[in-house]
Amino acid sequence: MRIFFTFLFIVTMVTVKAQNAQVWKNKQCTVVLTYDDAIDVDLDHAIPVLDSLKLKGTFYLIGSSQSLSSRMDEWRKVAKEGHELGNHAMFHPCDGSKPGRGFVTPENDLSKYTMAREANEIKMNNLLLKAIDGKDKRTFAYPCGDLKIGNELIYPHIEKDFVAARGVGAGMQTIDKVNLSNIDCYMINGQSADYMINLVKQAMQTHTLLVFLFHGVGGGHNLNVGLGEHSKLLHFLKDNEKNIWIAPMVDVAEHIKTYQDSNKSK
Repeated sequence: MRIFFTFLFIVTMVTVKAQNAQVWKNKQCTVVLTYDDAIDVDLDHAIPVLDSLKLKGTFYLIGSSQSLSSRMDEWRKVAKEGHELGNHAMFHPCDGSKPGRGFVTPENDLSKYTMAREANEIKMNNLLLKAIDGKDKRTFAYPCGDLKIGNELIYPHIEKDFVAARGVGAGMQTIDKVNLSNIDCYMINGQSADYMINLVKQAMQTHTLLVFLFHGVGGGHNLNVGLGEHSKLLHFLKDNEKNIWIAPMVDVAEHIKTYQDSNKSK
């Protein structure tokens, strides 16, 4: 009897693994490349290598960004090339009451916001982004990873305006476990290409979603990845594209939502 149940367990696990390997467009895993804050190095460093390899990413834009204001035509071209312009709020408010938040200015202190103000500013940024790219569907990224004002979650107040939202917590999930209101990611700050490539290999083995969070690429931000390290990661992804689905967050989130909705009734 023990042999039978052991055999049944093995068969079940093999079946589940085979199913998991099929859910990501018949590839082993999904990788999403996200870039925060709408800074010049996105346009000067990240976009050129992405476009040279024909890879698409998601750029979470702050509506008040100087780069967005002064280089809007270039950002418009970014959208036309198939990258997502995601919403990172109009003024990037962060909760200044948390430890280590000395950089938060009084006017952009999320702990002093009302929920209505936060929701209105996020929706205002959506309107700006639509004026740039003409699109209605996009995803949101929480500034500083702050999910709440006080004890109240932000996402229920903006959920109708987005396909999903990305947080800052680290992790990889199978398609059925992804939380579309707070998608996990790996924030990169000084790690090597080997570290990032090993994460991709882990995602391939576990058939999970892997999201990278970048700020500066080759400079431009106090959170930074080396230009060469970033390039090595992208070249690895391109070399393994037949086994990895690489797409903007909005496309991946829509795919996940469709899958999760279709399996709710089963």
